[in-house]
Amino acid sequence: MNQLINDPAKVVADALRGIADAHPELHVDHENRIVRRGDAPVEGKVGLVSGGGSGHEPLHAGFVGPGMLDAACAGEIFTSPVPDQIMAATKAVDGGAGVLHIVKNYTGDVMNFEMAAELAAAETGVTVEAVVTDDDVAVQDSLYTAGRRGVGVTVLVEKIAGAAAAQRRPLAQVADIARKVNANGRSMGVALSSCTVPTAGKPTFDLPDGQMEVGIGIHGEPGRRRVPLAPAAEIAEMLVSPILGDLDFTGRDGVIAFVNGMGATPLIELYVMYHEVAAILAKAGVSVARSLVGPYITSLDMAGCSVTLLKADDEILRLWDAPVRTPALQWGT
Repeated sequence: MNQLINDPAKVVADALRGIADAHPELHVDHENRIVRRGDAPVEGKVGLVSGGGSGHEPLHAGFVGPGMLDAACAGEIFTSPVPDQIMAATKAVDGGAGVLHIVKNYTGDVMNFEMAAELAAAETGVTVEAVVTDDDVAVQDSLYTAGRRGVGVTVLVEKIAGAAAAQRRPLAQVADIARKVNANGRSMGVALSSCTVPTAGKPTFDLPDGQMEVGIGIHGEPGRRRVPLAPAAEIAEMLVSPILGDLDFTGRDGVIAFVNGMGATPLIELYVMYHEVAAILAKAGVSVARSLVGPYITSLDMAGCSVTLLKADDEILRLWDAPVRTPALQWGT
């Protein structure tokens, strides 16, 4: 496979060097593979730490900065960061108001973040809360999880909880808003091609031309079913219908609608998909209050997309609109 890399075994380390070069406002701890705000810890503010396996960029390092995360831990490709990394990040962003861990629901991530929280508390006395995202309606249990997978809503949790933390809300309130977002968000994805892990050098799974996998996970996990490739309108229906069937999204405040690219799908196709998603929502009586379109939680070079809907209210919309300044998400500043 043709890839812009040097040594396949050093892709994560090389990418972190690139982040450090491109974003001098951030601090990159190369030993622990942590990206954090250059001004962290911020005194009196809840610190937000997330992370996971690399290969989902810009998640999570691309969302480090004012109004979002204070630090992100980079594991190897599709592999959880280890407890020592997470503990170091937790200590580095502790400004005296506690630290919130935002964790996608994958077994390794959940276990390692729990262990890191215990270690950090024992060493420094920092109070740590954790919120686990589990928004994927495609499958109940997968190769990587017990329960639903954490996918697109993770981006929305990081933004909205980050805004709450920037307002100097206490840890319990920041954790509560993060849980509220997770509880009111649902996602579903589709793959038009596999992804290619650099060290493997070949596609993770075989997907013949003219076929697509509906309900995939962000590590290339299989979905609900494999079906012939269909027009965008039909694909949107396959993604949105299960989401609407899982949670009532009608209401006066509408939804935040997020159409996400999996890594290899051009923006023109994502806007085609967004148009179809918006049409389905209008027909279902679901109003769109805010939108986000682009590759924000990817799966290396996978072609495809996911749809995330978040049931909004006044508080969620105010926090969504609050200023944010990160490499991958910026507005209001």
